[in-house]
Amino acid sequence: MDLKGKLTRRDMLKLSGGALAGASLLGVAGCGGGSSSSSSGSKTLTLGSIGWTENIAVSNLTKVVMGEEMGYDVTLKGPLDLGPMFQGLAGGDLDAFQDVWLPNHEQYLSKPQIKPRVEVLKPWYQGTTKFGITVLKYMKGITSIADLPKAGTDEITGIEPGAAFMPVIEHKVIPAYNLDKYGIHLVTSSTAGMLAELQKKAAAKEPIIFTGWSPHWMNLKYDIVYLDDPKNAQGAFDDPSRITCAINKDLKSNDAAAYTYLKSISLTEDQINEMEAEMNKAGTGNEEKGIKNWYKKNKDVVKPWVEAAKKA
Repeated sequence: MDLKGKLTRRDMLKLSGGALAGASLLGVAGCGGGSSSSSSGSKTLTLGSIGWTENIAVSNLTKVVMGEEMGYDVTLKGPLDLGPMFQGLAGGDLDAFQDVWLPNHEQYLSKPQIKPRVEVLKPWYQGTTKFGITVLKYMKGITSIADLPKAGTDEITGIEPGAAFMPVIEHKVIPAYNLDKYGIHLVTSSTAGMLAELQKKAAAKEPIIFTGWSPHWMNLKYDIVYLDDPKNAQGAFDDPSRITCAINKDLKSNDAAAYTYLKSISLTEDQINEMEAEMNKAGTGNEEKGIKNWYKKNKDVVKPWVEAAKKA
């Protein structure tokens, strides 16, 4: 990943909703999750990844630390769409998914085939999240969703069609503010595609309406305005979320050390930003190298998690 948006959610996520779900299911099928001894005698752990930037960071940190300090062979499966992600977690093909946003993802966790088979851990992210329709600060006078008819563009640049926020924009926000009356419509894309469009429009100081969230490095690079939503059309997305980890319920009894490690993780906004910066420096395709560089300088942050896991 770099600051030009070439890496967040990968190119596979540019598929349409139906194709994406099918491709994701193929990615999960037969991945053989569940911590167990491999032929080399090491423990294994399978993490699902949706490819979001903070997900790439924390999953690779888990892979690096549990590999170097605890002798685990950690596999990252993805990028996956959210539906197949939680199905794989409940079915045991995945041991854990470390980028659950609550209450945003509650619609997946509450399903009867998912809820009994999944445990949600306490939040590992200690910062304050933001999510919503956004613009750039140079677009003067645009501070509320109600101001969008005068934003100078009729497109809301979205992300993946499978993202929980996309139907909210289309079926709640646009009707609530009568944006369709002005020809304003949602364009689904991918996170990488949205970030590329953001970079292009920001460089030219052209108007852009897009989906923004924090934590993410885009908040450091661009002056982003999260628009007020006086009608609360964005619903739960107007409120700060908790970022946590969900695990297959069998993990606690099958592998107490892995369970305790995942439960012990705690990271601040600054630490996540530093990790993303190291991934940017390492360049596209070298996320793990970037995380290793961060880990070398921050072993004191991780030490308590490893110690707790080894005592489990």
